[in-house]
Amino acid sequence: MTTQTLSYSLPAEWRDFLALTKPRVMTLVVFTGLCGLLVAPGHLHPVLGFTAILCIALGAGAAAALNQWYEADLDAVMKRTASRPLPAGRMDRQSALHFGVGLGVFSVVLMGVATNWFAAAVLAASILFYVLVYTVWLKRRTPQNIVIGGAAGAFPPLIGWAAVTGDASTLPLLLFALIFLWTPPHFWALSLFVRSDYAKAGVPMLPVVAGARATRAQILLYTVPMAAAAVAPWALGLAGLLYGIAAGALSLLFLGLAVQVFANQATEPAQMKPEKRLFAFSILYLFALFGALVVDHWVAA
Repeated sequence: MTTQTLSYSLPAEWRDFLALTKPRVMTLVVFTGLCGLLVAPGHLHPVLGFTAILCIALGAGAAAALNQWYEADLDAVMKRTASRPLPAGRMDRQSALHFGVGLGVFSVVLMGVATNWFAAAVLAASILFYVLVYTVWLKRRTPQNIVIGGAAGAFPPLIGWAAVTGDASTLPLLLFALIFLWTPPHFWALSLFVRSDYAKAGVPMLPVVAGARATRAQILLYTVPMAAAAVAPWALGLAGLLYGIAAGALSLLFLGLAVQVFANQATEPAQMKPEKRLFAFSILYLFALFGALVVDHWVAA
C-alpha cells in the first residue's frame, strides 16, 4: 500500500478542517467585518456583536472550504497549494463539501436569528458569489476572474455594518468599493511571482495570459481609483481628519510601491522584490486603513 493510498484511509483531523477555512485569509476578512460593525451608527449588544463577527468568520470559512472542494484538481498541481488537505490526501472531497455547505448554512441562519435577516442575506450573497461566480464560473475562464470575483472579499464591512443597522448606506458601500479595487493589485502582485504555478494548472490569471508587463500596468492602473476610494470617506465628510491623513499617507505608499512594480522588468520570481513588497504591504494597508477608521470614529464620538 502506498503512502498516498494509506492517507485516504485515515480520517481527517480537526486541523485539516481548520485548514479548509483558510484561517490566515480569514483574519483580514474578520477584521474588516469587525471595523464595519464598530463604525456603524447604533448599538449592538456585545454578545450579539461577537456572534455577528463569528458568523462572518464561519461564512468566510465555508466559502474557502467549498472553493477547495471544487478546485482540488488545481490545488494538486500547484506547488503553493499541494499541501492542502484535499490534494495531500488527508481528506475526501465529500467531507469537504458537507463541511462547507453545513458551515455556510449555519452561519447565515445564526446571523439572521442573532442580528437581522438583511445582514444574513448579504452574508449568504458573499458566500454564493465567491463559490458560484468566482470559483465555478470565472476563475478557469477569464483573466478578469480576480477583478469581478474580488467583490466576494469586499462584503465583510458591509455585513458588519448591516448587523448593527439592518441596512446599507454610503460609508459601507465605499468600504466595499475600496476592497473591490484593492483586490486586483493585491492579488496580481502575488500572481506575478507564482505565475508558473498558475500556468501549470491552466488557470488564466492575467500574468499567464497577458504577460508580466501588462499585469504591472494593470496594478498601477487599479491603484489610482483604489486610493481615491480610500480617501473618499474623509472627502465626503463621513470620516474625520485623522482617517484622512492615514488614508492619504498609506495610499501614497501603496502608489509608490505600485510604481516600483511597474518599473521592474524582471521575469524571474527571485528578482521580483518590488512585487513581493507590494503584496506584503497591501495586507498591512487594509489593516492600517480600517484600524484608522475605527480610531477616528472613536475620537469623534
